[in-house]
Amino acid sequence: MSSKETTPAEFTGMRAALWPIHGYELKKFLPLAFIMFCLLFNYTILRDTKDTLVVNSAGAGAITFLKLYCVTPAAILFVIIYAMLTQYLRRETVFYAVVTPFVVFFAAFAFLYPHLGSLHPSEATILHLQQSYPNLSGFIDIYAYWAYSLFYVLAEIWGSAMIALMFWQFANHIVKMSESKRFYGLFAVVGNLALILSGQVVGLSSGYIQKFFPTKEAAWEVSVYLLMGAVVAFGILSMAIYRWMHTDVLTDKRYFNPEEQVVKKKKEKPSLLESAKLIFTSPELGLIALLIMAYGITINLVEVQWKNQLGLWYAGDKGGYNWFMGQFSTVTGIVTILFGLFLGSNILRRVSWFKAAIITPMIIALGGSIFFAFIFSEEFVAFAMHYASLSAIAAASILGAVIIILSKAVKYILFDSTKEMAYIPLNNELKTKGKAAVDVIGGRAGKAGGAFAQSSLLILFATKDVVAIAPVAFGVFAVICVAWFFAVKMLSKKVDQAMKVRHEEAAAVAITANAEPVTLKVKNDSNIVPAT
Repeated sequence: MSSKETTPAEFTGMRAALWPIHGYELKKFLPLAFIMFCLLFNYTILRDTKDTLVVNSAGAGAITFLKLYCVTPAAILFVIIYAMLTQYLRRETVFYAVVTPFVVFFAAFAFLYPHLGSLHPSEATILHLQQSYPNLSGFIDIYAYWAYSLFYVLAEIWGSAMIALMFWQFANHIVKMSESKRFYGLFAVVGNLALILSGQVVGLSSGYIQKFFPTKEAAWEVSVYLLMGAVVAFGILSMAIYRWMHTDVLTDKRYFNPEEQVVKKKKEKPSLLESAKLIFTSPELGLIALLIMAYGITINLVEVQWKNQLGLWYAGDKGGYNWFMGQFSTVTGIVTILFGLFLGSNILRRVSWFKAAIITPMIIALGGSIFFAFIFSEEFVAFAMHYASLSAIAAASILGAVIIILSKAVKYILFDSTKEMAYIPLNNELKTKGKAAVDVIGGRAGKAGGAFAQSSLLILFATKDVVAIAPVAFGVFAVICVAWFFAVKMLSKKVDQAMKVRHEEAAAVAITANAEPVTLKVKNDSNIVPAT
């Protein structure tokens, strides 16, 4: 961030709310926003396609094993490789070095997709392994469809590597402090627009083209070509824009001046052991970590069951499944934008922290309970949905999609904001070190907790069918939801008290500022500091 900045006159009215960008800034803002669009566009396609491939081959249960035993180690390995690259390559070159292997892999995947059946182990080999080691069916399924598993892992890494790491590091490096207040809010809009448009591309490439082919499998092969072609094209385009910015934008000191960069002292991130110690010694940090873990575990428990129902509904039709996922992505983007515009800020302004923070767990708890009830009461649901011309599986699939869309929307708009507000009562040390500790422990445990619970149950019950473990999974879901409610209640007392103190302090300052100054006179008529 720049320390010496000349800030032009700011905007007012609707321009300030909708488009707070100066004309001369477009040369910097638009390419940067389009890089983000390209990366998120690709991530949506990859996220939808990876689920389609795995659920319709290995089954939804394999997702829990992939997330815990494959994605997590791969993410750690990526961080190690990235750290090595930054030591030997320039910042610009690192971007190309990271993006290029992904682009090459997804291009190769499309080329080899029609022949992957011959590269995977034979059905006889997999059947023998599953009969010999029934408790390890989840791991065997990963091996049985190893190419799809590798695709799943790299698609997951794309999200964290390209967006959370590469883009935001670049943006934070070149965007000035005065620009960030106006740019970053619009980046969120760009992100949701990418979600909406890429969802439609997935839908058109997967569902619409089926009418032009004799079989669904033939249509799906073409869908893979189209989708991976789009990923490769947007990946190359992101690198081209990145290069253009370095040659034509960042060379102009109006947009980026290396001499004005603030050299910040590097903050040491606490280790895993130090993070755990901080969290366990601070009740507030422990409760905030519980919020994050609760969201990660509960949404994972519901998502896996939902994707399994969706897989049963489409019964191996990859094109149909991917079409649904595309529409799901589009609706998620639209609902998130609408929530942000009309509900999020209004709720945070008008209600207490507790009421705002409790909305997310309430929606997930209520929606998740209804969804599990649909799974448990299949015969009753089938009878009730008969008049709506829907099967019980179709009803559960649609209901699950609605619940997860609402959950993700309130997560982005309310959960993230109230979580940050929960740091207010903490002292400065806990606000800095504590937040880093919660990110280390809470983030990892939240993502891996649901996968660990379900993969452990699948191993224990010696099954690959996630419906078989649904009753126990719901028990875990209910316990975590209760703990989530407890954490919100306990934190609300501390946050509301801190807010009250801040309001009182602000009121006292306002009264002091408006008080009539009194001038003390002395013999030489000089003025003493006004008494208030």
